[in-house]
Amino acid sequence: MILTVLQEGELPPRLRSVEARHATSANLAEVVEGSDALLLWDSYHGVLETVFDRCDALRWVHVAAAGVDAVLFRELRDSDVTVTNSRGVFDRPIAEFVLGSVLSMAKDTLTSVALTRRREWRHRETDRIDGSSALVVGTGSIGRAIAKMLSAVGMNVAGVGRSERTDPDFGTVHASSSLVDVVGAFDYLILVAPLTAGTRGLVGAEVLAATRPGVRIVNVGRGELLDTSALVDGLRRGHIAAAALDVFETEPLPSDHPLWELPNVLLTPHMSGDVRGWQDRMAEVFLANLTRYRAGDELVNVVDKGLGFVPG
Repeated sequence: MILTVLQEGELPPRLRSVEARHATSANLAEVVEGSDALLLWDSYHGVLETVFDRCDALRWVHVAAAGVDAVLFRELRDSDVTVTNSRGVFDRPIAEFVLGSVLSMAKDTLTSVALTRRREWRHRETDRIDGSSALVVGTGSIGRAIAKMLSAVGMNVAGVGRSERTDPDFGTVHASSSLVDVVGAFDYLILVAPLTAGTRGLVGAEVLAATRPGVRIVNVGRGELLDTSALVDGLRRGHIAAAALDVFETEPLPSDHPLWELPNVLLTPHMSGDVRGWQDRMAEVFLANLTRYRAGDELVNVVDKGLGFVPG
């Protein structure tokens, strides 16, 4: 078999010894011809779509990420090419990030930092998270890890998925179609869903208006899940008490974006799952699938290209 690795930066040590062609965005069109498999180590760009007509032998694409929306263009979706991802690598790290964000907002850490910088001693009361409620939009493996972690610290957790059902980790999963009807019952709104045709713009102005006053929002899914203009308006008016945002419609976030100026917003640069060692773990997931592929065995983490994520 012929493997091509698309990389813009340095590969982790475990991948450097793998026999493969190596390409960048600039020369992928020439390198990928004749390749059976393609590892997208740097996946957040549209270069594959522009050269897909040159992928004459391609049978398998592995995305070194959890989200695959950036590569599910129409020609790839309609093809026989199998797509796999790095499901499982980021579950616990992102859950920890969400818990940290929830605690930071409940304890008003942003205000404490601002007061520290001004050397101002101001006593305040903060909120407990034990007994508070969280609605997790997205019930995949990352969403489940979040639900388990928030439940472990005493929060009451429910989920939002494609259909309404009972669930061992979420208790109740509400259908996404009823989000506007149920969102007002929760103190925290956690967004972790993959970006698909069905989730794009899911949390729009109507949903944000239906949240309870003082709601706190965490987005570790995709920026396009959320109406940013409506979010900014809600934060400015105080209806939304605070937000912790790790993903944005445009990345990097433009320096003149109003989110930078809001005192009740914590911004991070798409790093919620990037703990030390994460690249080595992603390499392990790919190498295990590469062994299966070479042996003719069934691959794991196979993306349902119609749904836009790995089912189950």
